[in-house]
Amino acid sequence: MKKLIFPTLFFLLMLTTVEAQDATATSKGSWLIEANTGFGGGDFSVANTANTSFGLSSSNGTTIWAIGAEGGHFIAEDLALKLGLGFTDLDGETIFTYKVGAKYYVNGSIPFQVDFTGASSDLFFDEDPLWLGLQGGYAIFIADNVSVEPGLRYNISLNSDFTEEGLFEFRIGFVIHL
Repeated sequence: MKKLIFPTLFFLLMLTTVEAQDATATSKGSWLIEANTGFGGGDFSVANTANTSFGLSSSNGTTIWAIGAEGGHFIAEDLALKLGLGFTDLDGETIFTYKVGAKYYVNGSIPFQVDFTGASSDLFFDEDPLWLGLQGGYAIFIADNVSVEPGLRYNISLNSDFTEEGLFEFRIGFVIHL
């Protein structure tokens, strides 16, 4: 019996501590700055290269590097409106990416995001690609105002000209809550 009491009390104490950290980080009026890494697709498709995350990949003599970030403001408890910008270099060709969306934290620690992502480049002839993004994960608060957020993302193509209908990604986000 004694062996169960200590672990149970420890678990409840940790749960209370995590909940207290989350309540202040996602409260109304707070801000967030987010940087993501994206692992998905495994190819050099438009959906895989046009994003607001950090990345570096090379295959068959082609190198892609990307840099981007997202920011948001909590307009209500656990609900943030977000904007993102990204830049990708595809062997000298550039892609500019923008993102507008909303992120909701269920219980302050389970983030769900819905957004629209668009890209602009000379690589696209008829129309610039657009995607509807759906994302979910878990926020691990390593400090009162810093979280690591692993999650899954699915981008749904909104263009008829692109053959890519969608792309799954595994992401790891690093978020600073201000």
